Amino acid sequence: MRTYLVVIDDSAESRVALRFAARRAARTGSAVTILALIDPPEFVQWGGVQAAMEEEARLRAEAKVLEASGAILDEAGIQPSVITRQGDPVKVIGELLAEREVAALVLAASPDGGPGPLVAHFSNVAATLPCPLMIVPGGLSEEALDRIS
Repeated sequence: MRTYLVVIDDSAESRVALRFAARRAARTGSAVTILALIDPPEFVQWGGVQAAMEEEARLRAEAKVLEASGAILDEAGIQPSVITRQGDPVKVIGELLAEREVAALVLAASPDGGPGPLVAHFSNVAATLPCPLMIVPGGLSEEALDRIS
């Protein structure tokens, strides 16, 4: 089955990418995979504090995923698969693209200027990706997203 991979974070543009991917998937009989990235924690000298910080980051990521999953289910009637990973975003996404069959990596550009770090990186290496890269303009209205998806 064709699968659109969407990276979820705290940015407004990740929600735009998710809406686009969900609507495309619904119209093409495809699936959506949500990747929630957990930033690597800063090193803390005390193990208990380190563990608490990691747990807090994991809980924040899970909350984002639950919200995103609910949005996709409400929007397009699709139950997404969810992957949560910790590490450098570029490296984690690259590994995931190498190990899974993905129809397209869907990212959204920032509505306020230049591209974010993921859009900048993956647009520079798009020719070497194992799937198409879809970059959705982050400033599109919901109506415009509905028209193009």
